[in-house]
Amino acid sequence: MNLDDEIDGDAGHGAPVWAVFGDLMAGLLGAFVLILVCALGLQLDLAERLRHEVQQRQAEAQRRQALEQALAVPLAAGRVTLADGRIGISGNVLFAFNSAELQPEGRQLLQSLAGPLAAYLAARDEVLMVSGFTDDRQVRDGTRGRFADNWELSAQRALTVTRALVEDGVPQAAVFAAAFGSQQPVASNADAAGRALNRRVEIAPTPRRGTTR
Repeated sequence: MNLDDEIDGDAGHGAPVWAVFGDLMAGLLGAFVLILVCALGLQLDLAERLRHEVQQRQAEAQRRQALEQALAVPLAAGRVTLADGRIGISGNVLFAFNSAELQPEGRQLLQSLAGPLAAYLAARDEVLMVSGFTDDRQVRDGTRGRFADNWELSAQRALTVTRALVEDGVPQAAVFAAAFGSQQPVASNADAAGRALNRRVEIAPTPRRGTTR
């Protein structure tokens, strides 16, 4: 056997090794590319979620600011409260105890709110939910003929406020009433001060059904 035969023999044995090495490197490169693509996909998805969340927060901040501007006068006068986008009105201002008839002060307050709320709704695709709440004490015997329980009293109060807002210019299609009775208290019902806080009406702008933000 001469030298050329030895070289040819070595080359013949080395070729499969390089082929296997090449396949291994190609596989590793493919796996690396796949991992990189997945990582980029997750990063893009995370960035999109973050962008969407930032947009939602900005929209909510703009919504609160618009509502605060619309209610600047009654808020400054302390006649209403605004928390988490809900306008709160003390039941003592609107109604006498266990009554669903508006008091003169309450009627004037709703008249002052109707214009700003109508303007706010005209600029946004939202509706008003008017919610009635009571304390946990049952209605007096003298009013049982009119209201079966606190649910009915809170419902009638919410309807009364809703009708008053509509009469003063809020579009009828942009407002609806809800009743919660003694549910969802904001203070303890163990004392008179807490019960007074729980007797309230809240007006909450909310997106129309089917509207996404």
